[in-house]
Amino acid sequence: MLFRPFSAFRSRGPARWRGGRCLRLARQVALFYLLVVIGMMLLEKRLIYFPARWPQGDWSPLTVPREDAWFAAPDGVKLHGWFVPHAQPRAVMLIASGNAGNVTVWRDELEWLHAHGVAAMVFDYRGYGRSEGKPDEAGLLADARAARAWLARRCGVAETDVVLRGRSLGGAVMVDLAAAAGARGLVLESTFTSLPDVAAHFYFWLPVRLLMRTRFDSLSKIGRYQGPLLQSHGDADEIVPFFLGRRLFDAAGGPKQWITIPGGRHNDPQSVEFYQALDRFLDSNGKGEVAGRAG
Repeated sequence: MLFRPFSAFRSRGPARWRGGRCLRLARQVALFYLLVVIGMMLLEKRLIYFPARWPQGDWSPLTVPREDAWFAAPDGVKLHGWFVPHAQPRAVMLIASGNAGNVTVWRDELEWLHAHGVAAMVFDYRGYGRSEGKPDEAGLLADARAARAWLARRCGVAETDVVLRGRSLGGAVMVDLAAAAGARGLVLESTFTSLPDVAAHFYFWLPVRLLMRTRFDSLSKIGRYQGPLLQSHGDADEIVPFFLGRRLFDAAGGPKQWITIPGGRHNDPQSVEFYQALDRFLDSNGKGEVAGRAG
């Protein structure tokens, strides 16, 4: 037959049209996905860091003595922190905050630490509070090293005699510092294995582990720290999944203790059990050692 029946041509028309529409739709979805990926990459730092610049927050005097600490990072960025001295400290503690706010969120904690015999300093990363610059991973890690050096000089102790304490993102900052140079003790609150692990939990449909430049890979570092560790996490944490905190704890090799905060969300206060454990942690043998390993 030289010619196909008209009905044959008519029956193929809708199939071709549907196929073309599906192809166009697939291209549009792929283009949208690509634009989302590119947008996430371009906005990565804005999605991680939420600094509260001065004068945001309550900067009024504390009920205990407080000094303004001014110091510089190795690259010359001028940084600021609050230091609460103690006449006879049983411990010297450096505190690193999460990815939002500034030093003012630690007002009550600084007063509690002073009442329990601790000389403590909390500092603002570059771009936060009264500190200059813009935040990035390398900068935050350098800021912590500069803060510990200032605190050790101010208190007349070795840098390795400082207790390091970090919350959320600050936990990753302090794991890096402890892994590189050691510490008298390490206290971690609501922190994670790595930032890409957190992102992958929420953006499972994006290749974040491949694309993220900001890593804060605590899981690969914490094994190099062999000192005492106290770690807490709320089991209802909606920002940093509970299982990521536990996985980091399991990778730590030194004496350690785990505190679960029942029903605790990411920004909830610490539990009474945590503060009791922290008190023992700071006092045990004068070295911050944990009495037993958690199960």
